Amino acid sequence: MAVPIVCTRFSDNYDLKEELGKGAFSVVRRCVQKSTGLEFAAKIINTKKLSARDFQKLEREARICRKLQHPNIVRLHDSIQEENFHYLVFDLVTGGELFEDIVAREFYSEADASHCIQQILESVNHCHQNGVVHRDLKPENLLLASKAKGAAVKLADFGLAIEVQGEQQAWFGFAGTPGYLSPEVLKKEPYGKPVDIWACGVILYILLVGYPPFWDEDQHRLYAQIKAGAYDYPSPEWDTVTPEAKNLINQMLTVNPSKRITAADALKHPWICQRERVASVVHRQETVDCLKKFNARRKLKGAILTTMLATRNFSKCGRSIIANKKENGSQVKESTDSSTTLEDDDIKGPSTPPQSPRGAPTSSGFPSSSVATAINSAPKGNPLNLGQALLQSVQGPHSKRPRLETDGLVIVSRRQEIIKMTEQLIEAINTGDFEAYTKICDPHLTAFEPEAMGNLVEGMDFHKFYFDNVLGKNCKAVNTTILNPHVHLLGEDAACIAYVRLTQYMDKHGQAHTHQSEESRVWHKRDNKWQNVHFHRSGGNGGAAFGFSSLK
Repeated sequence: MAVPIVCTRFSDNYDLKEELGKGAFSVVRRCVQKSTGLEFAAKIINTKKLSARDFQKLEREARICRKLQHPNIVRLHDSIQEENFHYLVFDLVTGGELFEDIVAREFYSEADASHCIQQILESVNHCHQNGVVHRDLKPENLLLASKAKGAAVKLADFGLAIEVQGEQQAWFGFAGTPGYLSPEVLKKEPYGKPVDIWACGVILYILLVGYPPFWDEDQHRLYAQIKAGAYDYPSPEWDTVTPEAKNLINQMLTVNPSKRITAADALKHPWICQRERVASVVHRQETVDCLKKFNARRKLKGAILTTMLATRNFSKCGRSIIANKKENGSQVKESTDSSTTLEDDDIKGPSTPPQSPRGAPTSSGFPSSSVATAINSAPKGNPLNLGQALLQSVQGPHSKRPRLETDGLVIVSRRQEIIKMTEQLIEAINTGDFEAYTKICDPHLTAFEPEAMGNLVEGMDFHKFYFDNVLGKNCKAVNTTILNPHVHLLGEDAACIAYVRLTQYMDKHGQAHTHQSEESRVWHKRDNKWQNVHFHRSGGNGGAAFGFSSLK
């Protein structure tokens, strides 16, 4: 039954509450229905800012969501169009991501993985029965209805979903997320419903061992693996997985889409419908450990991507960012990271390597300890996405207590702590104190900055050159002001900050100068100590006169 479009004003039926998340053209806020007192998530889209193409996407997303009413799908309850704004009223999901909940459980078995994928397949089957292909199935879009034990898995974010007729196969454009793309999409062949089943196969593989079936630092080799269906079941972790589970994965990860199992048939597979008899109930601690690292990498890389985007938008806006500090810049579609959604016009930018499997360190040395919650404002190819924004209302699956009023104070305190650490780091730079700098930075610090000529640099040697030869030697006095700091908390052990840095200094000739740069930094907490693991900086004015444009 379709959701009717009621010709009324949103404020007549709902009271708006706190903000839960924000995108390029939309904001998600908790709302309460006046007549019932029930809570929902209202996605408010500023239609004035939409291009014709984005408006078509919005209409498509709303039309598709109206068709889908299933306990395992985030449901659209209301759709209200007003002048300049469109309101979509969805379920308020408060349980966080499925993958984050799993690592917080005391017990997790193959049978639990079977129950998880069953709910995902139920949602996919409902989509397919209604002529809808999701096209972006991945962990970020698998949420839990609540924090209660046994809460339903909910499929979210239909921003890339398309409508098909029956078993129609056609070229609908390049869309999806690299690690979950099907061979037919990568080959740019006609595709349809089977692309969702392929993604389910990737998800099931991860659910069983905690790392993906296809992985390579080089995206071209990653895509070659996927197109060839080149995956295996290495020992020892796969030795304890039942043959029936592997059989279902094999049928899902069949390269030929016409021979790939359907969602309806997958639900009839013995490993799903007879799990009590077939699936193992032994606790899989190694899977949980690997999944923690998998979660940490995709979240931290999302944070790094966000800081890069924030810096890019600071650069574009110049000084106007100071005057309009509420402006959110998250519509830049350049990453090809394996957790970043792509669409036809999203594949022209630089590539970011996908996550490495089994807890192996990436070449850039990013930390791999668990990050509790998503960077909920992390941009995706669909600027109107719902899944990540809905997570803003969640403390994180590691926290089992209800939200308290004091949580707000904790968040404020933690944000101030990040700002203070950033100030200490900049003070070390201003005074040329390399020893203090190294104590605050991770030894494998990665950075994008003008001096690196567009390259990603890793480690301390590149920075040490400036401490040894430039910093603190060409000026008499330095004063730095951090303007407009934006701090995003990523659970309890990670955060990123974006800001404008204004530096005043006197050169050795007694001349006053001012230098401005736009910076963003990712902080990670290990052994109860914050360390800067990545930063991104754009150049500004006045640096050359200082003898170093690199006030790092």
